[in-house]
Amino acid sequence: MGCAISGSDLTAASGPHERRDADEHHQTPAQLTQHQIHIIKESWKVIQEDIAKVGIIMFVRLFETHPECKDVFFLFRDVEDLERLRTSRELRAHGLRVMSFIEKSVARLDQSDLLQTLALELGRSHYRYNASPKYYGYVGTEFICAVQPILKDKWTPELEQAWKTLFQYVTHIMKDGYLEEEKNRRNQAVTSTKQRPDKRQTAI
Repeated sequence: MGCAISGSDLTAASGPHERRDADEHHQTPAQLTQHQIHIIKESWKVIQEDIAKVGIIMFVRLFETHPECKDVFFLFRDVEDLERLRTSRELRAHGLRVMSFIEKSVARLDQSDLLQTLALELGRSHYRYNASPKYYGYVGTEFICAVQPILKDKWTPELEQAWKTLFQYVTHIMKDGYLEEEKNRRNQAVTSTKQRPDKRQTAI
């Protein structure tokens, strides 16, 4: 299944060199302009009419283009026939959860602090799911491919760039959330080890 996406790939910051210098990771991603916010919201009005369909297409495409992503999903890890996934209730449910996050993100486009909080928490939860940040950009790429046929002539290079900018911003914040949670868990483990009594020093 082909999908033409112009310009830079959403996954450009991922891949084999996922662990970049800290300065590079913390470069602030581009902010959406008011016009981009407007056209994203207008396009979402059309997309949300097929929200479940988009969620399924997005994940079937994701597993086609990046089979390694199935390792993150216990229920789909051993599924070889991707066509079966199109009728999977579990995949539909997960697709709807992701689409719900996108819907919440769109609703918060004018409230950057709320959008940031939302993306940070999602990044933290993905650490708990053991979902590596290298996968985050793939979802945005497949979302864009999935919505193009739905929007038809409403899809323009300008709209594509707006959605790409949104996903690049959100995935950047999600990665921060993932790394925060990773650091917190590591600190908790160190603290727990220090607090554990040394049995060799315990009087008998």
